[in-house]
Formats: sequence, C-alpha cells, structure tokens
Amino acid sequence: MAQGFKLVLRPCQPGVKDSEKKYYAVSKNTGFSDLKHLCKMIAARSTVSSADVKAVLDNLNFVLDMELQAGRIVQLGEFGNFRISVSSEGVADEKDFDNSMLRAPKIIFTPGSELRETKKTLGFTKITPETVTGGSGGEEERPGEL
Repeated sequence: MAQGFKLVLRPCQPGVKDSEKKYYAVSKNTGFSDLKHLCKMIAARSTVSSADVKAVLDNLNFVLDMELQAGRIVQLGEFGNFRISVSSEGVADEKDFDNSMLRAPKIIFTPGSELRETKKTLGFTKITPETVTGGSGGEEERPGEL
C-alpha cells in the first residue's frame, strides 16, 4: 500500500507578510484505527483474545507512564524506545537559570528496525479530488486527545 499525500499552498516564511507561497506535500491519511480494531487484528494473529490484548496494552500504557516519570528510557524490543525530552530557553550564566524557563516536556518515540525499514520502502501516491473514492471525500477530523 502507498501513503497518500496532497499539495498545500503555504507561505515560504510563515509569519512574514507577503511571503512567497509554494506548494508543499503533506500526508493524507485514510482514516483511523482505534484500539478496539487493533486488538481484534492482533487477536486474529495470535492465540489470545481481543480482551486479553486490550488488557496487556492498557497495562503497558500504565507501566510506560510510570517508567517515563521515573526518568527511564523504555525499550520495547523491535517495536522501539520511548523517552522524555525537555528543553529550555538559553542563559549566559548558569546562575541565571530558573525552572520557569523549562518548556513542556515531550515524549520521544524512536522506532525499531522494522518500522525504520518501513520509512525506507514506503511508496507515495498523490491524492486529488478525482482519486478519492467512497465516503464524503472531506478532511478527516482528528479524534480527541486523551
């Protein structure tokens, strides 16, 4: 399967008045796979039930949160690694640093080798209104964040 993309007209220098505009490629997703669907797909490929898969994933989320809060890098084998990253404003003298200068932390995911290989072998298809079939053809809305 190929990843779809569309072209979007954007300014070359965002925030600069009368900046030249150019077309840029952006990913065009085809929908969402929710946890229920993923659990069913995993259960179909294994000897465990969909409910068992969900229980494990729920516990993984809980333990992942605990480990990240403890400052650990969480290694999930071939799946990849999760870690917390933080940054701040710069100061000339260490004494001038204040914790209020910290930016919001980010959770960084580094994919394992199989997912990195996907990036190398992924094909792309330009999506135009003519190539959209089924559904409304409109933009998908992003589900609410938890």
